[in-house]
Amino acid sequence: MKFLKIVPAAAAMAALAALPAFGQDAPAEAPAVAAATVDKGDVTWMMLCTILVLMMTVPGLALFYGGLVRAKNMLSVLMQVMVVASLVMLLWVIYGYSFAFGGGTSPYWGGLGKLFLAGVTPDSTSATFTEGVEIPEYVFICFQMTFAAITPALIVGAFAERIKFSAVLLFCALWVTFVYFPVAHMVWDASGFLFNLGAIDFAGGTVVHINAGIAGLVGCIMVGKRTGYPKEMMAPHSMTLTMVGASLLWVGWFGFNAGSNLEANGTTTLVMMNTFIATAAACVAWCLIETITRGKASMLGAASGVVAGLVAITPACGTSGPIGSIVLGAIAALGCYFFVSVVKPKMGYDDSLDVFGVHGIGGIIGAIGTGVFMAPGLGGTGGDDFSISSQVIIQIEAVVTTIIWSGILSIVLFKVVDIIVGLRPSLEAERGGLDLSSHGESAYHNS
Repeated sequence: MKFLKIVPAAAAMAALAALPAFGQDAPAEAPAVAAATVDKGDVTWMMLCTILVLMMTVPGLALFYGGLVRAKNMLSVLMQVMVVASLVMLLWVIYGYSFAFGGGTSPYWGGLGKLFLAGVTPDSTSATFTEGVEIPEYVFICFQMTFAAITPALIVGAFAERIKFSAVLLFCALWVTFVYFPVAHMVWDASGFLFNLGAIDFAGGTVVHINAGIAGLVGCIMVGKRTGYPKEMMAPHSMTLTMVGASLLWVGWFGFNAGSNLEANGTTTLVMMNTFIATAAACVAWCLIETITRGKASMLGAASGVVAGLVAITPACGTSGPIGSIVLGAIAALGCYFFVSVVKPKMGYDDSLDVFGVHGIGGIIGAIGTGVFMAPGLGGTGGDDFSISSQVIIQIEAVVTTIIWSGILSIVLFKVVDIIVGLRPSLEAERGGLDLSSHGESAYHNS
């Protein structure tokens, strides 16, 4: 069902007044340009999508990560995800929105024009992808705020079970300031460097997943391995919670992807379809790969496949066709499985919850794949003059830029945090579990 666009009464009266008097010839005029309108259906849709993205973070990501760690560290992960997200929401309102979308003309940041949401009112609007259609600016701010909140929360999975709570908060505050906000501007703002390069990132494959994945890889190396890794058993304490968390991520991801169209129309339905089937393809593909290589498919593998598919389709969800999305999801499952099962053990780094292996690698596959699967010949939405090679080169340039930006600055920021508060808790605190040592609580009474 399509929503009717509501035209204010004053605008309707003005339109009537502009009509020629009865019996008079209308003067020749240039065609009128449609005035921008705020559709109540679009507003409702975007508010719903914003809430769905929040659900991805808490409880979705929190439970997904919480189930993957040992019982003695369950609460520490829940706390890190929830408090990091809350902290970033505050920073977004104070200066993050301005840094990303403040109206400045710099290709690298949005300026100071919207500090403390200066000039934003219930009547101010933000343009959508359809000419003449706008949404309230507060809705856009809240929607983008949820993206900013979940991205650093993703990073904490890379060094889970072995970092100080204070270090997590300080690093994430610095990281969103110097990494996330500028990258969001570069990719999604009309004056951004990568936007004007022609890079396509429909819903955050570069801004969110590659960005977080690289920071996670840097973090797990600089924080160091968990005590006892890899000799001691560090199996997930609750695959049930991980499955619930993965399911909530999948549901919430429809807000993440489909909401990124900023309105409810035909493109939104394409995004919805692609988010369904790319994820399903990755889940099935991961299970098949595990069956072939290990003899059995695991719940951990199925959940990992779901997340890999969601990550990979994110940048391509608005430009790929359905069949291309299935192929992209399957490729992502293969690539992420290889990095998690082969590369990580061989390289020896301790990416606790495979942030780089799934989000980083899945994001890279999806970003580059976007340039391939938007080709009209493959069912994508590229125009008649679309060139796979040209777009893939642009996508690679965006990927490399993000890797360098996030990688170098993350190294610097981890060093700064280590100097100020230190990264690691004491050996005794880590052995006893971060739940008790950091928060004085336990997720389970018998743990």
